[in-house]
Amino acid sequence: MLGSYLVERLLADGCAVRALVRDTEAAQWLASLGAALVRGDVTEERGVLDAASGCDAVFHAAAAIGPGSDLEAFRALNVSGTQHVIRAASAAGARLVHVSSTAVYDDEARARFAPVAEEVPVSRLPDGDAYGRSKQEAEAAVLRAHADGVVWASVVRPPVMYGRRDRQFIPRIAPVLSWGFFPVIDGGRSTFLLVHAGAVADGAVRAATVDGAGGRVYHLTNDFAVSVAEFARLAGVGLGRHIRTPSVSLDVAQGFFRALGLACTLAGRADLAVHAPGSLALLSRDNPFTSERARRELGWSPPVPPSVALPEAFRWWKDRAAREG
Repeated sequence: MLGSYLVERLLADGCAVRALVRDTEAAQWLASLGAALVRGDVTEERGVLDAASGCDAVFHAAAAIGPGSDLEAFRALNVSGTQHVIRAASAAGARLVHVSSTAVYDDEARARFAPVAEEVPVSRLPDGDAYGRSKQEAEAAVLRAHADGVVWASVVRPPVMYGRRDRQFIPRIAPVLSWGFFPVIDGGRSTFLLVHAGAVADGAVRAATVDGAGGRVYHLTNDFAVSVAEFARLAGVGLGRHIRTPSVSLDVAQGFFRALGLACTLAGRADLAVHAPGSLALLSRDNPFTSERARRELGWSPPVPPSVALPEAFRWWKDRAAREG
């Protein structure tokens, strides 16, 4: 998803774009826009070196994401793959923009230091959070390479992203919302921690073009404030149905998520259970991050408001689901 938004943005800016893709047939629509497709995978260093050759900037948006506790499985792509990209950008003399994640922070840091700015240090994550730990390691490798003069690099940290071609967030929550019933906590007034992929693409491109962004980290986390209740309403616009949002207390929600975590553990999915507290926080707490550095130093100005972007994303999912039965 994010990679495709980057391609669209760069082509719109008049750049020549080369896209590293695993399936050239599935990515033909990018070629029709004007991108040159190169078949490859970030886990294969030779292909990454060839793809980056002659480029002025490399945007590294590939990652293994999701639940799971097998750290080495995540490291194979998120850490080793990132090291391949670092070497390829260095060999090409290209600037590198690495897409990290707010998953490098634990729940305690989010609650304790809100609003969380880039100066807040990351802390050790639980052993079961393989994704977050792999992103911490990858990010550290990129910043170390910049500090050592190996490559000019900048890091952007988005939270949950959404948009057209979303294969993660929207496909998980849209079937639930399609029932037309979505309980919210304490009226759903808290601001949702999510950002449009087009806004992240905008910030990443700006980071590549601002000299002072080298060696810096930017939170791309607050494109527009949207409450949980407003999120459900706008999702309903895209899905073509009214979604009822009855309010439940925080105590009731906490009991539900504790039971959900226990059920996951008993079902042998402790990797999912570890994320139950984070899911509760996502629905009950205000977005804990601030993007003031990106606005100040990069001139980050997200282009598409949620009143447009959210219905568009859910409409895309609905249309795709209808086509695929």
